[in-house]
Amino acid sequence: MLKEAIAPYTKKNSIIECRLCPRYCKLRPGQIGACRVRKNIDGKLYSLNYGMVTAMAVDPIEKKPLYHFWPGAPIFSISTFGCNFYCQFCQNWQISQAGLGEVPSREYTPEQIVALAKRYNTNLIAYTYNEPTIWFEFVLDTAKLAKKEGMLNVLVTNGYITIEALEMLAPYIDAANVDIKSLNNDFYRKLIFVPSVQPVLDATKYMKEHGIHVETTNLKITGYNDDIEETRKLARWIVENLGDDTPLHITRFHPDYKMLDVPSTPLKVLTKSREVAMEEGLKYVFTGNVLGDPGEHTYCPSCGKPVIKRFGFDITEWNLTDDNRCKFCGAKVDVIGKYTKSKSHWFL
Repeated sequence: MLKEAIAPYTKKNSIIECRLCPRYCKLRPGQIGACRVRKNIDGKLYSLNYGMVTAMAVDPIEKKPLYHFWPGAPIFSISTFGCNFYCQFCQNWQISQAGLGEVPSREYTPEQIVALAKRYNTNLIAYTYNEPTIWFEFVLDTAKLAKKEGMLNVLVTNGYITIEALEMLAPYIDAANVDIKSLNNDFYRKLIFVPSVQPVLDATKYMKEHGIHVETTNLKITGYNDDIEETRKLARWIVENLGDDTPLHITRFHPDYKMLDVPSTPLKVLTKSREVAMEEGLKYVFTGNVLGDPGEHTYCPSCGKPVIKRFGFDITEWNLTDDNRCKFCGAKVDVIGKYTKSKSHWFL
């Protein structure tokens, strides 16, 4: 449905500059932004995808991926359509690269989303599958309501949002997984069609500084961003700007969308990347999209023993005390939340 924008924008004569993301689209009346969902209608900026839900599921939180924020908890996950990135390798391109009327959707209110999350016995809501920041108004309204109900809000995001917009949203967000695809601006120009990664880094740093639990993802695409030295630089940046306790998920690429001719990431690349990232000081580095890999587990940064064992999105062994200390050596492990094996209830 149409919703007048509350995210930042400026107007000069009849031209609107959208300031939600660093594209800063300048829109004449009738024009739609690069994200496909923000439109200048008679000199006012509107969101075209408010409440237009394209997917809905109760996921394990590990699927986001978030490994150190309420591990094992179910999370109510929703999406709409559109994106401010044009990733040539997108795995959800059917919704992310769609505009109004190009993909099936159903209209919901924030009240209905919160009620559904409760109905399915979850206390967490994830805005995910397509870029959540471009449905800013619906995420903000839903997150505010969820907060009032004692629930937690999670963004799964590419991080391409202006700080002035993030200032409005951040107080209602509890955790985020930010996809830092590369530190190389050429990667962003050639495969995503934005000029620089810097706004992503700025937004990620802002989230961490303002109390949001942050985990990062780096998808390794064969021949594009799988250089070991690039992994080393990314790990250093995370340590210096987000902290050594920030989880990094190094995930395996599978051919999709417009990159079907690119082979899947060799397992040795993921293993070596994980080793290098930990050499640079990161305590928690995971391999993703590799079922059964030892890199799925959380290891105690003090004694090195596995304190959370996983198989895919399932937790198979829990070796932390109630206050999240290693059962083997007593060292503190940087995990938020208490896990219980019972899937009938979760304590938040």
